[in-house]
This record gives sequence, structure tokens and C-alpha cells, in this order.
Amino acid sequence: MKKTNEEMSTVQNLYRALGISDKVYYFCKDILDDLRQRFDEIDQNAEYNQLKVIKAMQENRVSEACLLGTTGYGYNDIGRETLEAVYASVFHAEDALVRPQITCGTHALALALMSNLRPGDELFSPVGKPYDTLEEVIGIRPSKGSLAEYGITYKQVDLLADGSFDYDNIKKAINEKTKLVTIQRSKGYQTRPTLSVQKIGELIAFVRNIKPDIICMVDNCYGEFVERIEPTDVGADMVVGSLIKNPGGGLAPIGGYIAGKKECVENAAYRLTSPGLGREVGASLGILRDFYHGLFLAPAVTAAALKGAVFAANIYERLGFKVVPDSTELRHDIIQAVEFGTAEGVIAFCKGIQAAAPVDSFVVPEPWDMPGYDSPVIMAAGAFVSGSSIELSADGPIKPPYAVYFQGGLTFEHARFGIMKTLQSVADAGIVQF
Repeated sequence: MKKTNEEMSTVQNLYRALGISDKVYYFCKDILDDLRQRFDEIDQNAEYNQLKVIKAMQENRVSEACLLGTTGYGYNDIGRETLEAVYASVFHAEDALVRPQITCGTHALALALMSNLRPGDELFSPVGKPYDTLEEVIGIRPSKGSLAEYGITYKQVDLLADGSFDYDNIKKAINEKTKLVTIQRSKGYQTRPTLSVQKIGELIAFVRNIKPDIICMVDNCYGEFVERIEPTDVGADMVVGSLIKNPGGGLAPIGGYIAGKKECVENAAYRLTSPGLGREVGASLGILRDFYHGLFLAPAVTAAALKGAVFAANIYERLGFKVVPDSTELRHDIIQAVEFGTAEGVIAFCKGIQAAAPVDSFVVPEPWDMPGYDSPVIMAAGAFVSGSSIELSADGPIKPPYAVYFQGGLTFEHARFGIMKTLQSVADAGIVQF
């Protein structure tokens, strides 16, 4: 049913009241009108993934009792055990570890690495430098408790200039010490392409052809439910991620997951708690309802974030900025990078995101020296869950090429408003004219 002129005027008046000029409103509206078919394709994937999650919940007999949780040691926690079975089913994996005791994505990745590597082993990245916070985990930047301190070495091969795999040098790099290959699906603070699940499968097959017993781990952060298949469907031994990103659906207040081969997951469970205890302990307290509910909503929430990313790419590309992915590329994660070339552009964009938030909209974000990063970083997020990057958020390091990374939006309506606020902020700062 089409909106009447009076209804349209009411919506536009609300945008005006929220600081959106008519010029920005109509510029964005014209772009949105051209994206209907693209959004329909995203919705079709969301429908498939929604049914996949429901099927996993039904097959594992999720009941009301699963939502209650435990205290103390957490022995015989039916809700925790069922949730992990649901995650294993969703990812077509042998096993899964899904815990609030895993504090963030970096912790989940560190846990997977430290539990499956031993002194004398070598960790290998065939996709270049990992995300900044993993540099200290690995020991690229010295830090207490790093893999390097335990005698685990690291090697990497960068992607080629066009973002493809450097197969010749990957083959040369793998040796008798290479125990685990880590593949970062998303771009992190780089403007390289995100890896599709198909490409990840091709890389895993290539690596396994060289060394069949190698462990292949995929950093799946920001990629869950973007496609119809996951890296475990194409040979990954482990997929690792954060519950305050896609799979938590905006409801999980903390947590991380590791899904994959049973031995790899069990190793992680013993590292998370202690030898002899493993996955048998770890109370879920009152958090399980949010974990289940968030997973149920995750396909729809991820679709909303994807639409926001596509919308942002089309706006800023039309204004002449380099965007990664570009406005027409297929999407393999929810992150949209925009290169401004100046610190002022990054800061103005983040100010717009913050001003669009439901929480702390009055706060002005500023760059600061965050732990785990080698340069000042600006982060904008007025979220219901602190640091939740499935909620509307943007961040970036204040260093060349001065790119900002936008992600999230629990609803497309909020993502749309957030992007419009960034454009208003960038225009008010005199960075763009249209």
C-alpha cells in the first residue's frame, strides 16, 4: 500500500526534527528507490537462514526449561548443552562451544589458537595480517602470554594486489611445523575484499592438498548468516566468532562461540576452564534466553545490517569516495568501508553515527589510544549492549588511508537513519557537496 502525501510529509518532518536536511533526505531517497531488487535478494537469503535456525532448534528439542540457566558449577545445564547442539546443527559441525565466559571475539580466537597449538608448532595466515587485536595474541607485537612466549612461531603470506590468494608463496610457506592455518573472513582494518565462503573453501582445499592434517580455522566475525553456507560447510575445522556480532541478534549481552571438529572444540573447552573439567562446568546464570532469542533473530538482524551496508556503499560511491565493497559487489560480511583520505572525514562520519544512536546520542566520539591497537582509534556506538557491533556502529584507526568501517543496525530503518546522519555530518563539515 502506497503512502499518502500526508504520511510522507509526516515522516519527512520527523527526519527534519532529527537534523536531516531536505537535501540529504531526497539525495538518499533517490538512491534507496533503486535498491529494491537488491534488498529482495537479501531477504531471500534471510528467509533461508531463518528456516535453518528454526530447523536446528526443533531438531534439538529446545524447550522452555532450556531458557532457565544454572548457577555455581553449572553441572548438567540442559539449556547450555542444548544451545551448543543447536549451534553445531546450524553450522553443520560436529560440536560447538557457546559460552558467556568467552568475553569477546578476540578471546574466542585466542582460545581456539592456544588450545590447538603447542610449543614448536607454527601458525600460518595465508590472507595477510590479522585484525589488530590478534597481533598481541600471536606475538607480532610483544605481549604477556602471547603465542610467541610459548614457542609458537608465526608466518604469513599477503594477498596479491587484486585481493586474490598468492598460491605460489602459500605453497612455499607451509612446512613440517605448520600446524594451524588461520583465515580471517572479514577485512578488519584493511580495505581488502572480504572472503566469500566459496573462496575460503578453495583455499582450504589447496592447503589440505599440501598438508592433509593441517587444522583450518576461520575467523567468522561479521560473516554469519550473510550467505546460505558457512565455512564449516566447505572444510573448515573451526569457525570462531562473537555473540555481540551477527549470531547474537542484538540480544546476547556477552559471549563467543567455537564450532567445528569435536577434538578442536574439546581442546578449547579444556583451555577455557581447566584440564579435567572442560565443558562440564560454567554456569549460564540467567543469560540463555537471550542467547536463544538472539540466535533466532540473527538472520533477520543480519539482513537489516546488510541492507544498511549496501545503502551506505551506494551513497558514498556516488559522492566519489572509494568504498569496499563497491555498490554492486556481492556481500560476504556486514562491514562497509569508506575511504575519506583525511582524519576529518572519518571523525565526521563517526559523529553522525553517534548522533543517530538510541543510547548516548548526545556524546561526541573522539579518537583515543585503545588497548590492542597501534594508532588512535575512533569508535561510535550508542548501543544497548556495550561494544555490540551488530548494533549501529562505526569505527576506524586514525591513520592512512583514513577509512571508516560501518556495520550493524538491528533494523534497516535505524541503519538508514544512521547513514543519513553521517552524510549530514560530513556535509556540515564541508567535506562533501551535492
